[in-house]
Amino acid sequence: MIAEVPTLAIDLVEFHDNSTVLNDEYIAHRLGLIPIRYQAPDSEKGGDCHGAFLPHRECVCYDRCPRCSVEFELDVDFDQVNPTRPDDEIMAPLTVTSRDLKSNNECVAPAHFLNQDEQEESQDDGVAIVKMGPGQRLKLKAVARMGISKEHAKWCPVAVATYRFWPIIDINHDACAALTMEQKQELVDSCPDRVLEIDEVTGHLKAVEGAEELATYSMELQETQEAMKQRAEDDDFVAIRHSTDRFIFSVESTGAMDADEILLSALRVLKDRLNYLAQEVENLKDM
Repeated sequence: MIAEVPTLAIDLVEFHDNSTVLNDEYIAHRLGLIPIRYQAPDSEKGGDCHGAFLPHRECVCYDRCPRCSVEFELDVDFDQVNPTRPDDEIMAPLTVTSRDLKSNNECVAPAHFLNQDEQEESQDDGVAIVKMGPGQRLKLKAVARMGISKEHAKWCPVAVATYRFWPIIDINHDACAALTMEQKQELVDSCPDRVLEIDEVTGHLKAVEGAEELATYSMELQETQEAMKQRAEDDDFVAIRHSTDRFIFSVESTGAMDADEILLSALRVLKDRLNYLAQEVENLKDM
Protein backbone atom coordinates (compact mmCIF):
# COMPACT_ATOMS: atom_id res chain seq x y z
CA MET A 1 0.00 0.00 0.00
CA ILE A 2 2.81 2.39 0.81
CA ALA A 3 5.35 1.59 -1.89
CA GLU A 4 3.67 0.31 -5.06
CA VAL A 5 0.11 1.63 -5.38
CA PRO A 6 0.18 4.01 -8.38
CA THR A 7 -1.16 7.54 -8.05
CA LEU A 8 -0.87 10.87 -9.85
CA ALA A 9 1.43 13.63 -8.63
CA ILE A 10 2.85 16.82 -10.12
CA ASP A 11 6.21 15.93 -11.63
CA LEU A 12 7.07 18.92 -13.82
CA VAL A 13 6.46 22.65 -13.31
CA GLU A 14 7.02 25.37 -15.92
CA PHE A 15 7.10 28.90 -14.43
CA HIS A 16 6.03 31.85 -16.56
CA ASP A 17 5.94 34.51 -13.83
CA ASN A 18 6.83 34.31 -10.14
CA SER A 19 7.22 37.50 -8.13
CA THR A 20 6.18 35.97 -4.79
CA VAL A 21 8.46 35.66 -1.76
CA LEU A 22 9.19 31.96 -2.52
CA ASN A 23 11.52 30.99 -5.33
CA ASP A 24 10.59 28.53 -8.07
CA GLU A 25 12.15 25.47 -6.41
CA TYR A 26 10.19 25.87 -3.16
CA ILE A 27 6.88 26.29 -4.97
CA ALA A 28 7.58 23.32 -7.27
CA HIS A 29 8.31 21.17 -4.23
CA ARG A 30 5.07 22.22 -2.54
CA LEU A 31 3.10 21.51 -5.72
CA GLY A 32 4.60 18.03 -5.93
CA LEU A 33 3.29 17.17 -2.46
CA ILE A 34 -0.32 18.18 -3.17
CA PRO A 35 -2.41 14.95 -3.44
CA ILE A 36 -3.89 14.56 -6.92
CA ARG A 37 -7.19 12.67 -7.01
CA TYR A 38 -8.44 10.60 -9.94
CA GLN A 39 -12.19 10.05 -9.96
CA ALA A 40 -13.67 7.87 -12.68
CA PRO A 41 -16.71 9.35 -14.48
CA ASP A 42 -19.03 6.70 -13.03
CA SER A 43 -17.68 6.88 -9.48
CA GLU A 44 -17.68 9.29 -6.55
CA LYS A 45 -14.56 7.76 -4.99
CA GLY A 46 -10.92 8.57 -5.48
CA GLY A 47 -9.86 5.45 -7.31
CA ASP A 48 -7.00 3.59 -8.93
CA CYS A 49 -5.58 5.48 -11.92
CA HIS A 50 -3.75 2.37 -13.19
CA GLY A 51 -6.19 1.70 -16.01
CA ALA A 52 -6.68 5.34 -17.00
CA PHE A 53 -3.03 6.40 -17.44
CA LEU A 54 0.29 4.97 -18.57
CA PRO A 55 3.61 5.47 -16.79
CA HIS A 56 5.44 8.33 -18.49
CA ARG A 57 8.41 6.16 -19.45
CA GLU A 58 6.16 3.56 -21.12
CA CYS A 59 4.16 6.00 -23.24
CA VAL A 60 5.11 6.28 -26.91
CA CYS A 61 4.53 10.04 -27.08
CA TYR A 62 7.45 12.42 -27.62
CA ASP A 63 7.01 14.58 -24.51
CA ARG A 64 3.58 14.23 -22.95
CA CYS A 65 0.02 13.43 -23.95
CA PRO A 66 -3.39 12.94 -22.27
CA ARG A 67 -2.65 9.21 -21.95
CA CYS A 68 0.32 9.70 -19.65
CA SER A 69 -0.10 13.14 -18.09
CA VAL A 70 -2.51 15.79 -16.84
CA GLU A 71 -1.80 19.51 -17.13
CA PHE A 72 -2.69 22.11 -14.52
CA GLU A 73 -2.58 25.85 -15.00
CA LEU A 74 -2.31 28.43 -12.24
CA ASP A 75 -2.49 32.18 -12.76
CA VAL A 76 -3.10 34.43 -9.74
CA ASP A 77 -2.44 38.18 -9.79
CA PHE A 78 -2.89 39.95 -6.45
CA ASP A 79 -3.80 43.29 -8.05
CA GLN A 80 -6.56 41.64 -10.10
CA VAL A 81 -8.00 39.52 -7.30
CA ASN A 82 -7.81 42.10 -4.51
CA PRO A 83 -10.70 44.36 -5.71
CA THR A 84 -13.07 41.35 -5.68
CA ARG A 85 -12.35 40.38 -2.06
CA PRO A 86 -14.54 41.32 0.97
CA ASP A 87 -13.86 44.72 2.52
CA ASP A 88 -12.25 43.24 5.64
CA GLU A 89 -9.73 41.28 3.49
CA ILE A 90 -8.66 44.01 1.06
CA MET A 91 -4.88 44.50 1.11
CA ALA A 92 -4.44 41.48 3.41
CA PRO A 93 -2.03 38.78 2.17
CA LEU A 94 -3.66 36.52 -0.44
CA THR A 95 -3.22 32.77 -0.03
CA VAL A 96 -2.78 30.82 -3.25
CA THR A 97 -4.21 27.31 -2.72
CA SER A 98 -4.76 24.08 -4.60
CA ARG A 99 -8.17 25.39 -5.73
CA ASP A 100 -6.33 27.81 -8.02
CA LEU A 101 -4.97 24.86 -10.02
CA LYS A 102 -7.12 24.32 -13.14
CA SER A 103 -6.98 20.83 -14.65
CA ASN A 104 -7.38 19.94 -18.32
CA ASN A 105 -8.90 16.58 -17.30
CA GLU A 106 -12.34 16.64 -15.66
CA CYS A 107 -11.61 13.36 -13.85
CA VAL A 108 -8.46 14.67 -12.17
CA ALA A 109 -8.24 17.40 -9.54
CA PRO A 110 -6.23 18.23 -6.42
CA ALA A 111 -7.49 16.72 -3.17
CA HIS A 112 -8.13 19.96 -1.31
CA PHE A 113 -9.19 18.30 1.96
CA LEU A 114 -9.12 14.83 3.43
CA ASN A 115 -12.73 14.97 4.62
CA GLN A 116 -15.64 17.31 5.34
CA ASP A 117 -14.57 17.96 8.93
CA GLU A 118 -11.13 19.09 7.81
CA GLN A 119 -12.70 21.41 5.25
CA GLU A 120 -14.96 23.02 7.87
CA GLU A 121 -12.05 23.59 10.27
CA SER A 122 -9.67 25.00 7.66
CA GLN A 123 -9.18 28.73 7.23
CA ASP A 124 -8.08 28.29 3.60
CA ASP A 125 -9.93 27.03 0.54
CA GLY A 126 -7.48 24.20 -0.05
CA VAL A 127 -3.84 23.22 0.36
CA ALA A 128 -1.86 26.45 0.82
CA ILE A 129 0.90 26.98 -1.76
CA VAL A 130 2.17 30.52 -1.13
CA LYS A 131 1.02 33.90 0.20
CA MET A 132 1.32 36.99 -1.97
CA GLY A 133 0.95 40.74 -1.57
CA PRO A 134 0.44 43.84 -3.73
CA GLY A 135 2.22 43.77 -7.08
CA GLN A 136 2.90 40.04 -6.96
CA ARG A 137 1.82 37.39 -9.45
CA LEU A 138 2.22 33.64 -9.87
CA LYS A 139 1.68 32.01 -13.25
CA LEU A 140 2.76 28.47 -14.05
CA LYS A 141 1.91 25.21 -15.78
CA ALA A 142 2.24 21.93 -13.87
CA VAL A 143 2.25 18.42 -15.31
CA ALA A 144 1.04 15.47 -13.23
CA ARG A 145 2.18 11.95 -14.06
CA MET A 146 1.52 8.49 -12.69
CA GLY A 147 4.12 6.89 -10.44
CA ILE A 148 4.72 4.90 -7.26
CA SER A 149 6.24 6.03 -3.99
CA LYS A 150 9.11 3.56 -4.37
CA GLU A 151 10.40 6.20 -6.80
CA HIS A 152 9.35 9.27 -4.76
CA ALA A 153 7.22 9.85 -1.65
CA LYS A 154 4.94 12.33 -3.46
CA TRP A 155 3.25 9.37 -5.16
CA CYS A 156 2.37 7.69 -1.85
CA PRO A 157 -1.43 7.50 -1.35
CA VAL A 158 -1.09 6.53 2.33
CA ALA A 159 -0.29 8.75 5.29
CA VAL A 160 -0.42 5.87 7.80
CA ALA A 161 -0.87 2.13 7.19
CA THR A 162 -0.71 -0.20 10.18
CA TYR A 163 -2.18 -3.49 11.34
CA ARG A 164 -2.54 -5.26 14.66
CA PHE A 165 -3.92 -8.55 15.88
CA TRP A 166 -7.64 -8.80 16.59
CA PRO A 167 -8.03 -8.97 20.40
CA ILE A 168 -9.99 -11.77 22.06
CA ILE A 169 -11.39 -10.83 25.48
CA ASP A 170 -12.15 -13.83 27.73
CA ILE A 171 -13.96 -13.19 31.03
CA ASN A 172 -13.85 -16.02 33.59
CA HIS A 173 -17.29 -15.57 35.17
CA ASP A 174 -16.75 -18.44 37.65
CA ALA A 175 -13.63 -16.79 39.04
CA CYS A 176 -15.23 -13.33 38.96
CA ALA A 177 -18.12 -14.59 41.12
CA ALA A 178 -15.76 -14.59 44.11
CA LEU A 179 -14.96 -10.88 43.67
CA THR A 180 -16.72 -8.05 45.45
CA MET A 181 -18.21 -5.15 43.52
CA GLU A 182 -15.31 -2.98 44.68
CA GLN A 183 -12.80 -5.46 43.24
CA LYS A 184 -14.70 -5.66 39.95
CA GLN A 185 -14.70 -1.87 39.74
CA GLU A 186 -10.96 -1.89 40.42
CA LEU A 187 -10.49 -4.24 37.46
CA VAL A 188 -12.55 -1.91 35.29
CA ASP A 189 -10.55 1.14 36.39
CA SER A 190 -7.22 -0.63 35.89
CA CYS A 191 -7.77 -0.82 32.11
CA PRO A 192 -6.38 2.37 30.54
CA ASP A 193 -8.23 1.55 27.33
CA ARG A 194 -11.57 1.06 29.20
CA VAL A 195 -12.55 -2.25 27.59
CA LEU A 196 -14.50 -3.53 30.62
CA GLU A 197 -17.66 -2.43 32.40
CA ILE A 198 -20.05 -3.80 35.01
CA ASP A 199 -23.49 -4.90 33.87
CA GLU A 200 -26.02 -2.78 35.77
CA VAL A 201 -28.56 -5.62 35.90
CA THR A 202 -26.49 -8.72 36.71
CA GLY A 203 -23.42 -7.09 38.24
CA HIS A 204 -21.17 -9.22 36.03
CA LEU A 205 -18.10 -7.98 34.21
CA LYS A 206 -18.50 -7.62 30.45
CA ALA A 207 -16.65 -6.13 27.50
CA VAL A 208 -17.82 -2.71 26.37
CA GLU A 209 -19.27 -2.25 22.90
CA GLY A 210 -16.45 -1.96 20.36
CA ALA A 211 -13.88 -3.27 22.86
CA GLU A 212 -11.92 -4.95 20.08
CA GLU A 213 -11.11 -1.54 18.59
CA LEU A 214 -9.92 -0.22 21.96
CA ALA A 215 -7.91 -3.09 23.44
CA THR A 216 -4.16 -2.43 23.58
CA TYR A 217 -2.87 -5.44 25.61
CA SER A 218 -1.77 -3.20 28.49
CA MET A 219 -0.11 -4.73 31.58
CA GLU A 220 -2.08 -2.73 34.17
CA LEU A 221 -5.02 -5.14 34.10
CA GLN A 222 -2.73 -8.15 34.50
CA GLU A 223 -0.91 -6.60 37.44
CA THR A 224 -4.18 -5.69 39.18
CA GLN A 225 -5.69 -9.15 38.95
CA GLU A 226 -2.45 -10.82 40.01
CA ALA A 227 -2.70 -8.85 43.25
CA MET A 228 -6.31 -10.06 43.72
CA LYS A 229 -5.57 -13.78 43.31
CA GLN A 230 -5.41 -15.93 46.41
CA ARG A 231 -2.80 -18.12 44.74
CA ALA A 232 -0.46 -17.24 41.89
CA GLU A 233 -1.52 -20.34 39.92
CA ASP A 234 -5.22 -19.38 39.93
CA ASP A 235 -6.86 -18.61 36.60
CA ASP A 236 -7.04 -15.00 35.46
CA PHE A 237 -10.32 -13.17 35.94
CA VAL A 238 -9.97 -11.50 32.54
CA ALA A 239 -7.63 -12.54 29.73
CA ILE A 240 -6.95 -10.42 26.65
CA ARG A 241 -5.11 -12.34 23.95
CA HIS A 242 -4.62 -11.80 20.25
CA SER A 243 -6.14 -13.83 17.46
CA THR A 244 -3.80 -15.66 15.12
CA ASP A 245 -5.98 -15.38 12.01
CA ARG A 246 -7.71 -11.97 12.26
CA PHE A 247 -6.19 -8.52 11.97
CA ILE A 248 -7.28 -4.90 12.19
CA PHE A 249 -5.96 -2.82 9.31
CA SER A 250 -5.81 0.95 9.74
CA VAL A 251 -5.30 2.91 6.54
CA GLU A 252 -5.24 6.72 6.52
CA SER A 253 -5.30 8.22 3.06
CA THR A 254 -3.58 11.40 1.93
CA GLY A 255 -6.73 12.20 -0.03
CA ALA A 256 -5.46 10.99 -3.39
CA MET A 257 -7.52 7.78 -3.05
CA ASP A 258 -10.21 6.49 -0.72
CA ALA A 259 -8.90 4.03 1.88
CA ASP A 260 -10.87 1.06 0.53
CA GLU A 261 -9.66 1.81 -2.99
CA ILE A 262 -6.06 1.84 -1.73
CA LEU A 263 -6.52 -1.63 -0.26
CA LEU A 264 -8.10 -2.99 -3.45
CA SER A 265 -5.33 -1.46 -5.55
CA ALA A 266 -2.68 -2.97 -3.28
CA LEU A 267 -4.28 -6.40 -3.67
CA ARG A 268 -4.29 -5.93 -7.45
CA VAL A 269 -0.57 -5.09 -7.41
CA LEU A 270 0.15 -8.14 -5.25
CA LYS A 271 -1.88 -10.37 -7.57
CA ASP A 272 0.00 -9.06 -10.62
CA ARG A 273 3.32 -9.75 -8.89
CA LEU A 274 2.31 -13.30 -8.00
CA ASN A 275 1.09 -13.96 -11.55
CA TYR A 276 4.41 -12.68 -12.90
CA LEU A 277 6.31 -14.94 -10.48
CA ALA A 278 4.19 -17.96 -11.47
CA GLN A 279 4.87 -17.26 -15.16
CA GLU A 280 8.61 -16.99 -14.57
CA VAL A 281 8.59 -20.31 -12.71
CA GLU A 282 6.76 -21.93 -15.63
CA ASN A 283 9.36 -20.50 -18.03
CA LEU A 284 12.15 -22.03 -15.94
CA LYS A 285 10.45 -25.42 -16.09
CA ASP A 286 10.40 -25.26 -19.89
CA MET A 287 14.13 -24.55 -20.16
